[in-house]
Parts: sequence; structure tokens; C-alpha cells
Amino acid sequence: MSRSPLRRAPGPPVADLAAAGTVPVASAEPQAVDWRTVLGVFKLRIAVLIMITALAGMAIVPGGQAGPLQVLVLALAVLVASGAAGAFNQFVEADSDRLMARTRRRAFASGALPRTVGWLLAIAALLVLAVAAAAYWVNALAAAFVLAGALTYALVYTLGLKRRTPWNIVVGGAAGSFAALAGAAAADPQLGPLAWLLALVLLLWTPPHFWSLAIANEDEYRAAGIPMLPVVVGAARAARIVHAHAIALVAVSLLLVPFGAGPLVLAAALGGGVHFLRKTHALVRQPNRKAAMAAFFASMVQLSVLLAGVVVDAAMR
Repeated sequence: MSRSPLRRAPGPPVADLAAAGTVPVASAEPQAVDWRTVLGVFKLRIAVLIMITALAGMAIVPGGQAGPLQVLVLALAVLVASGAAGAFNQFVEADSDRLMARTRRRAFASGALPRTVGWLLAIAALLVLAVAAAAYWVNALAAAFVLAGALTYALVYTLGLKRRTPWNIVVGGAAGSFAALAGAAAADPQLGPLAWLLALVLLLWTPPHFWSLAIANEDEYRAAGIPMLPVVVGAARAARIVHAHAIALVAVSLLLVPFGAGPLVLAAALGGGVHFLRKTHALVRQPNRKAAMAAFFASMVQLSVLLAGVVVDAAMR
């Protein structure tokens, strides 16, 4: 039986936060502020993965023309833009984060860092700097994709969809797709089929990756009033949807080969894909926290192996 979506009153808009100048963090436990606290705001582990995705997008383009400076600038631009989007997400989500054990010790949620206009301006400045650098040293199309990825995560997902639909992450997953396209555009603005296929791989990867984590933390999302898929449809049905998405993901990743990717990409797509499918199938059989976390980590392995295969294959051409 399907469950009705949970509805939660939205928090104050960012414009109101800016007008107030600060957002009080009642009931937060103060923490010492050090460099790790500040860096944690930018979700660097996710940002690094997005950066690697951009580099894979650059590598997958046959005969790409990006030089060493362009590679470096594009990588840093994607890293900084993704970090800025992650910081904005934590800024806006502080109240919700405080309700979940997994996130309540984040800097804004805990009160270690104040939610002030200064932080919003710093986040915006980082995004502008990243996009401007990509536009100046790489090209306008790559910069547009960098901007689109950050805004998709910050505005479309965080502000627009997260509290409104259980399919929020399907659209939010486009942030990773834009990173792949940014890398491909840096190598050749005339985007070919391999670039679009890799972008589709990222779009298909994000939902089963995140929904696996959501199944593992279903109770916390329910308590926070966030309608993630397992909260709305139940863990068993969500697990079946995760497995179906994983099948589509692996199928599309294999399509990279007939469109020009080499044998290493085939091996990576098969190896990582089969591992992920085994874990999502196990999740269907037993939709519990242990199986969900196993599927979540398997999704990381699948994407990491595939991206590594793309980069190494390109280096060996």
C-alpha cells in the first residue's frame, strides 16, 4: 500500500534570511570552529566526485583539444561551483538537518557557523568566480554547463523540489550530468554522442545512489517531513525502483562502447555494473538498512570504476 507524501511547511525563503541578516539557530549546540568545520560546509567529497566526472567527460571526447591549463581551470571551476552549491544546500537545509542524526552536526545545523548574509555572499562569490574562470580560460559553453550544474542542485533541487515530490532527486541528478557536459565542452564544444551518453549515465546514477541511502535513513527523513521516495511508497517498493534504475544505468553505460569507447570502458561498465546490480537485487530481497547501505556503497564503486575506465582508456589511446 502506498503511503501519502508527507508535507512540511517550507522554511523561510532565502530573501527573508538575507533581509534579516542572520538566522537564529535555536537549540543548536555550539562547536569549535576550525578549518575542518569550514571545509565540511562545501561537501568536498561530493564536489571531488563531480570534478572527476567533469574530467571523465573531457577524456571521453575523441581528439579533444583541451590543453593543460584548460584541464586545470575546468577541474577547479567544477570543484568550486559544486562546493558552493553544497554550501548553499547546507545553509538552506539547516533546520531539516538538525532533525536527522546523520546531518545534525553539520556546521550550520549545529550552530558552529552562523547563517548570515555574509555566508550567502561568499557562496555566490565562489560560484561567480568559478563560472568566470571557466568562461575566460576554457569556453563559454563549458562555463554555462558549470553554472547550470550548480544552479540545478542549489535552486531546482534544494529550493524547488526536495520538499515537494519524492522524485526530487531524479531532476536533481542533472547536476552531475552538467559536469560531464562541461568537461566534454572543454574538450570540444561540438558535443558528440559519447558526451551525451555519459551525461545520461550520471542522470540515471543519482536516483538509485541516493534512494539507497534514503531507504537506510527512512525514519529520519520521515521525522524531518521530507518526502523521499521510501517515505512515500515504502522501502520494499522503493527497493524495486532502485533496482530498475540500476538496470537502466548499466544498460546505458554499456552503450558507450558501440559509440566509440574502448575495451577498458566495457570492462569497467560490466565489472562495476554487475557489482551494483547484485547489491540492488539483494536490496529487493531484503529491503533493510544493511542491504540499503551495501547498495549505496556499491553505487559509489560502480561510478568510480566506470569513470576510471573512461579516463584510463583515453590515456591509452
